[in-house]
Amino acid sequence: MSLLNNTEHFKNSWAGVISLKPMDKLSLDNSIFNILTILFGSFLIAVLAQMRIHLPYSPVPITGQTVGVLLVGALLGSRMGTLSVCAYILEGAIGLPVFTGFKGGIMVLLGPTAGYIYGFLPAAFIMGWATEKGITSRFYLSLFFCIVASFLVLLLGTLYFLIFKMSFSDAKTIGLYPFILGDLFKSVVVAVILIGIDRKA
Repeated sequence: MSLLNNTEHFKNSWAGVISLKPMDKLSLDNSIFNILTILFGSFLIAVLAQMRIHLPYSPVPITGQTVGVLLVGALLGSRMGTLSVCAYILEGAIGLPVFTGFKGGIMVLLGPTAGYIYGFLPAAFIMGWATEKGITSRFYLSLFFCIVASFLVLLLGTLYFLIFKMSFSDAKTIGLYPFILGDLFKSVVVAVILIGIDRKA
């Protein structure tokens, strides 16, 4: 059964948030529920953002943010998932300590590593779109889209370094290469989780 087939059950019960059935329709009738769902998604990303491993050769740590973004996108859908990422970014912008290392504030979004955060937006949308098309019900296709979404985050993060007068070679060295294997591993983890949820649905 596709994750998307459980939409109505998810919308009709807050307990659905615990099992994380996908939902992607906004309406006036369930606006409060939608807001809570969006905030739940942003909270999940914020929690996983605090899981980090510092690298001696890069200012960018390995974090669980990408896992949160991919899961939120896939499980909430392209619209709600993307809105959850928007909420996460907004929460950080106003000073809430939701970014990695419990950081917050507009300066994080203006700093050299902000490109990764902005990359969460297309990543969540792509995962939501894949779920809506029923693609994530197949492991290898789910894994493929997880890798694509993760690569987008890395790509935008790497390119963003160029704004700070860094050479493309240096940007790749500190912002791309160190994270390829880690992101492949995280993509496998997310794909396994999605398949597990789909089989239990």
